[in-house]
Amino acid sequence: MTVSDPEETAGRARLTLASAQAPSDEALCQAFLDGDEAAFATLVERHRKLVFSLVRRFAPRPEDAADLAQQAFLRALESSKRVFGRWNWSSPTPFRAWLVRIALNLAKNHARQGNRWRPAVLTEVENAAVDPHESAQEALERAEQARHVQAAVLALPRRQREVLTLRVDAGLPFKDIAETLGITENNAKVQFHHAVKRLKAEVAGAPEETRE
Repeated sequence: MTVSDPEETAGRARLTLASAQAPSDEALCQAFLDGDEAAFATLVERHRKLVFSLVRRFAPRPEDAADLAQQAFLRALESSKRVFGRWNWSSPTPFRAWLVRIALNLAKNHARQGNRWRPAVLTEVENAAVDPHESAQEALERAEQARHVQAAVLALPRRQREVLTLRVDAGLPFKDIAETLGITENNAKVQFHHAVKRLKAEVAGAPEETRE
């Protein structure tokens, strides 16, 4: 009989544990339904950065974005067991898309309440103040340019603005964007193309094109 070195055995165990595949969203959702409260906490940690990046576009102040992200997860938690119970567990669950839709709706409501861009110019000037080589006039000009871009984003048609936000701020692939918004992947790409084209024209001072 060969006696294994305890340290070597422990090392192999740690390696096996480290290389084990993390549970999927589907597995975590099912575990939560089965009573494992920690499973939802794992889902929150896994998607925390994504949700924050998404709502950040609609809330220039980080504390507002953090509040919106927290609201998104609380709303998801409140409806999770009811929603999870309706999903078809024989196919991949749409947890990520569902969570993004919750965050996007909250962010859009926040924007409609008039909170989106009001502190933007002040924020740009404050950020510029840390650069000793930039004058106050240069900081104001840069802030005005940022305000102009932000206003141009707000002026985009709703669908273009949503696709742009999901693509640029949340970093979602077009497939996920299409699933989140209930459109085709090709349509998501077209909407993004038109949004970028309009923004470039706006920033360059070109006449506004007819909306696609």
